[in-house]
Amino acid sequence: MSTQTETATQNDIILTEGAAREVKKIVAEQELDASKVRLRVGVKGGGCSGFSYILDLTETQKDSDEAFEQHGVTMICDPKSLLYLSGTTVDFKDEIMGRGFVFTNPNATTSCGCGSSFAV
Repeated sequence: MSTQTETATQNDIILTEGAAREVKKIVAEQELDASKVRLRVGVKGGGCSGFSYILDLTETQKDSDEAFEQHGVTMICDPKSLLYLSGTTVDFKDEIMGRGFVFTNPNATTSCGCGSSFAV
């Protein structure tokens, strides 16, 4: 397991300050132990475009997971998902037309209209 902190590289998954604030808010609302909780970021097959994004709060981290700490939030990602998510930015938008986490993935060749799935 490797851990990288605050200095994101182009191969990392980038968590914006706004997304980190929202993750911390959710952790507090669910009364989870912030020192143990990790934000799992990944992909799974499915969705309109071939792959769907995964965001999950978990206390389980595998030895093979890559870990990235940004803005006080530790993200973890399995090696296979990281192949598809390298360089992806996870943000949080709270706008009139919708509220939620948004992925900007430079590896995606197409994505669906809702932004929750993509193809490479």
